[in-house]
Amino acid sequence: MHIARHYDCIVIGAGHAGTEAALASARLGIKTLILTMSPDSIAFLACNPNIGGTSKAQLVREVDALGGEMGVAADKATIQLKLLNGAKGAAVRSLRGQVDKRLYHDIIKKTLEDEPNLTILEGEAVKIISDGSRIKGIKTATGAEFYCEALVLATGVYLNSGIIIGEYTKKSGPAGFFPADGGLSDALRECGIEIRRFKTGTPPRIHKRSIDFSKMQIQEGERGICRFSFLNDYCEDEGQALCHLTYTTKETSEIIRQNISRSPMYNGSIEGIGPRYCPSIEDKIMRFSDKERHQIFIEPEGIFTNEMYVQGMSSSLPSDVQEKVLHSIIGLERAEIIRYAYAIEYDCLNPEQLLPSLAVKHLKGLFAAGQLNGTSGYEEAAAQGVIAGINAALYIKGEEPFILKRHEAYIGVLIDDVVTKGTNEPYRMMTARAEYRLSLRQDNADTRLTAKGRAIGLVSDERYERYLKKQKELKEIFFKAEKTISPDKALEKLFERKGAPYAIRGYTIKELLKRPEFGFFDINSVTGEFLEYSKAALAEAEAELKYGGYIEKQANEIKNYLKAENRPIPLDVDYSKIDGLRLEARQKLEKIRPLSIGQAMRISGVSPADISVLMIRLAVLSKA
Repeated sequence: MHIARHYDCIVIGAGHAGTEAALASARLGIKTLILTMSPDSIAFLACNPNIGGTSKAQLVREVDALGGEMGVAADKATIQLKLLNGAKGAAVRSLRGQVDKRLYHDIIKKTLEDEPNLTILEGEAVKIISDGSRIKGIKTATGAEFYCEALVLATGVYLNSGIIIGEYTKKSGPAGFFPADGGLSDALRECGIEIRRFKTGTPPRIHKRSIDFSKMQIQEGERGICRFSFLNDYCEDEGQALCHLTYTTKETSEIIRQNISRSPMYNGSIEGIGPRYCPSIEDKIMRFSDKERHQIFIEPEGIFTNEMYVQGMSSSLPSDVQEKVLHSIIGLERAEIIRYAYAIEYDCLNPEQLLPSLAVKHLKGLFAAGQLNGTSGYEEAAAQGVIAGINAALYIKGEEPFILKRHEAYIGVLIDDVVTKGTNEPYRMMTARAEYRLSLRQDNADTRLTAKGRAIGLVSDERYERYLKKQKELKEIFFKAEKTISPDKALEKLFERKGAPYAIRGYTIKELLKRPEFGFFDINSVTGEFLEYSKAALAEAEAELKYGGYIEKQANEIKNYLKAENRPIPLDVDYSKIDGLRLEARQKLEKIRPLSIGQAMRISGVSPADISVLMIRLAVLSKA
């Protein structure tokens, strides 16, 4: 007799999407099961030992602001922190953390184990049980059946996956874990879900003792910068781990060109489409032949290991060629490989089949998150995971879905992009994708989202109290910023130190902060007015005051955006009966099923003329 159990929600996959989804569901009072191919793979950093980066840090902080776990775990496992684009505008500043990958896994695994409403089970889902319109449960490879009200698919890169190293191929998940090849891809097809084939890859790992660091540039961490979680104060750690920068050489390029016919990417062995914004070393050499050298970063995989990550050398070249390439790089002439680089192909779904809640349109109770949706990266996965988990819980409770819009969060941009426009390659979040990025900074993610997370029930008392304290500080800071600093020697010396022209008159603090030379640190050196406030509150206030004019202009743009975004479209509209719509527009609208005029406007192939026809038809329907 087969095992048959019931859970409110089941999450398939325990990567960065699955863990966030399961924690969100369980913390909202839902009895949740998370099914993983191996507990040893929970939240494993299979590709690189980093969290954050340009635009990705914004996602991590938004997940954290909503009550998610990635930022909390990253802070505990971080061995080096840096602020990218620190000299640029606030909109593009992003935190990047080098983390101990085993410690990160251990922290997340223990967090799952400690969650009262959450059960972890090793197993492989091979069949989806439904009545054709509503999800009912799953069947595992061992024949066990688990029934549920909601199911979250978060299979990452494990679904029917295989690794490729030159001529060598093997059915495998990342980092040597088992693939999910028991039939789940076919089960999804049977449910009417369109499956695609994507690819990603990872660089080799080498032994620390074989590296000549004397030929490389030291890359140190930074102190006095924010952490990932709003629960933690600014970083003041000493003794952070070191990374190093080196470069490829002309010999590197020659080796790759001579062996390019052996690259699976170029000889047709790889079917899947790879990420454009994270190219392999052979792709960089072939696409950018005018460049004499390419950056290579050497990064530690953790504190208690001598494995080093060769960032910038993702590859699927044969092992003998990889050795030659490595030995042609400055400082790696005697590098000892511990793990070879590989490409990995996997099945994923077309995200155009999803609603903005990440629910599958035609099968109630089914949600999808992470790389299964055609995205790339830990942070993109975690962002989708927390939303899918929240919405699975809300679905079970019979409540309206939680949807973040493009002006509210990078998470909103990410999800809207993939469900509205689809993606023909692994989607990577970038600051350029967020049209309202000046309002979606990493410093104000809690101001934007923590109250929303609290309303859902995901934000803890501790987190909410910190949020309220910061909001109180911000209010006081903005009030004090209207004060005028009288002309005196201290103010004159400040202008002199900054190389700014000084006129003998009073200046409001707000006026000074609008100038690029000045920050709150400088104001405190003259008045000490803001010494009592947290760095987090001062950082957000400074950005708001310094870019106030631009933010106000963006707020007006958001108002115009919301006019279209707030004009709903019923899900049951029959587009085939709307005269005047072009055939392509009908097909796209029928497939995407936009929830608003704004979303319809962003669908590729739907013209302004089509939108006009649609709006006229909706006006007629509303009067009928």
